[in-house]
Amino acid sequence: LHLESQGDAVVTSCSSTKELVQIRGQISDTNVILQMDNNRDLDLKSIIAEVKAQYEDIANRSRAEAEAWYQGKFQELQNTAVGHGDDLKDMKNQIAELTRHIQRLKAEIDNMKKLDSSLIK
Repeated sequence: LHLESQGDAVVTSCSSTKELVQIRGQISDTNVILQMDNNRDLDLKSIIAEVKAQYEDIANRSRAEAEAWYQGKFQELQNTAVGHGDDLKDMKNQIAELTRHIQRLKAEIDNMKKLDSSLIK
């Protein structure tokens, strides 16, 4: 495409048809030799090894991230469980204390009833 556009530019710059015929003759006599290096040794083993290494690296990072998240979540749940355990112990102690208080009050009520019945007689 680039050669064609340059050829068109040369053609438009020519003033006479004789000059144009000469240039076209030169262009038609010109051979273009294009060489390509088709020796493309694709080392598939090294490409596969590189892709595998990248995959393993990604998998290791993902595994490490998942493990860190799991450890953090586990620690959070463990702390919550310890907190709930402490709350449960506190409530059990409060219930035991209230039960003892109720028993004392019942004993006092029984004593008052006995005193009242002895005063009435």
